[in-house]
Amino acid sequence: MRTALHAQWVLGFDGGDHVLHRDADVVYEEDRIIHAGPGWSGHADRRIDLGAALISPGFIDLDALADIDHALLDSWAGPELRAGHQWSEAYFTGGRRDVFSAGERRFIRRYALTQLLLHGITTAMPIASEVHSSWAENYEDALGIADAASGLGIRTYAGPSYRSGVNVVRSDGRPDVLWDEERGAEGLAGARRFLDHAAGSADPLVRGALLPCRIETMSLELLRETARLARAYDVPVRLHCMQGKAELGFLREWYGATPLEVLESTGLLECRLFVPHAVFGAGEGTGSPPTDGELKRLADAGVTVVHCPLTSLRYGMALRSFDRYRDAGINIALGTDSFPPDLIRGMDAGSSIAKVVDGRLEAGGAADYLRSATLNAARALGRDDLGRLAPGAQADLVVLNLGDFRQGVVDDPLRTLMMAGSARDVTTTVVAGRTVVAGGTVPGLDLVSMRGRAQELFERMRAAYSERDLRRRPAEVLFPPAFDGRRPAAADMRS
Repeated sequence: MRTALHAQWVLGFDGGDHVLHRDADVVYEEDRIIHAGPGWSGHADRRIDLGAALISPGFIDLDALADIDHALLDSWAGPELRAGHQWSEAYFTGGRRDVFSAGERRFIRRYALTQLLLHGITTAMPIASEVHSSWAENYEDALGIADAASGLGIRTYAGPSYRSGVNVVRSDGRPDVLWDEERGAEGLAGARRFLDHAAGSADPLVRGALLPCRIETMSLELLRETARLARAYDVPVRLHCMQGKAELGFLREWYGATPLEVLESTGLLECRLFVPHAVFGAGEGTGSPPTDGELKRLADAGVTVVHCPLTSLRYGMALRSFDRYRDAGINIALGTDSFPPDLIRGMDAGSSIAKVVDGRLEAGGAADYLRSATLNAARALGRDDLGRLAPGAQADLVVLNLGDFRQGVVDDPLRTLMMAGSARDVTTTVVAGRTVVAGGTVPGLDLVSMRGRAQELFERMRAAYSERDLRRRPAEVLFPPAFDGRRPAAADMRS
């Protein structure tokens, strides 16, 4: 079937960059685009006039939440409470368990991927929390993501997360990493098994990737084996690193090396490496941004930095700066990493931070951020058929409503969306020619029921933090409300 969509604005592609067309069409047949721009007068089996809307390439999220969000719980507390948000030493040695069953984890993956589609994400590289697992993701978890992706129709680069260590709080309150090398080896074996599964799958939407955990939870040998496997299968590797002061301190203490030196010594810089965050370097003082030399080394190695503006900001971090990394030659893609998976809000936050960091109103431009969510991410994946609306490209697109009264007036559609809208303005999401979101909902899914079940599982996840807390404090203490309704009213206190 040939479908023609008409809108007030279309973000097409001229062979080198995005180009904005007014009163234009996007036409696709099966899974391929055959026209994007003005002047379509050919045959179409279905024509839809979208009115005051922007048709954009689908967004690519290379750090896409595939879980129930834990940032609600651990992105705002002071040191005393924050220590209770990690595993205690006692939990590691004697009480580890899966909070959720395999079936519940499968539901959570489906719930999270549904959220991605509703927010205009057409290609995702999932990430899930290990906090509520007995160790980390396994092969069956990756299959759950793949099955959910196939059913929902979202393009994914998936694989189980794995690790050989876990961040803990020692009995004396010190942060540390404790190790289980056998579980790390099992995790890598599961990752290899999933790569074989994805390679043999008939579903073109599911591809394999290697998704190890944070660098400080990976032994050097596990990192080396990951690099060998990535080269053998020619798949991307995503490794969270250069993202915290504790990480830098651990690597210096254990190996006398910086994160970048560990990446180099283990062969990971020879891979197609994606590094989420990359906000800290090894310069003078803790919390320093990467030096110019470190940025050049990342650029020379072809590393893609996955910038997650909203999540970084929530945890008190910022890229210093978007333009500096770009000018160093680094390919910058985007991720959401936490809820909501809203790259429009992320672009706005990132652009605003860039203005403050660089002291220039033109810093972190809207066009650069949109390229990061589309063309740059497609380049990282080695896909010149994604991230653009052009003949021959995959029919992955989103429709963003610009007619909502609450948005106010419209100037440039992208800047208007960034400043006055959000990804909740997505009305339609199409992946490989299949409409997977229509009218702001997912056809065939009971979203109200899904939300209710997700809330029940979240409450269980929240309560289970008490088991891991060094002091075994109840959830009500670990996660106090912003305003406590149990406190007496001011008038009662005066009486």
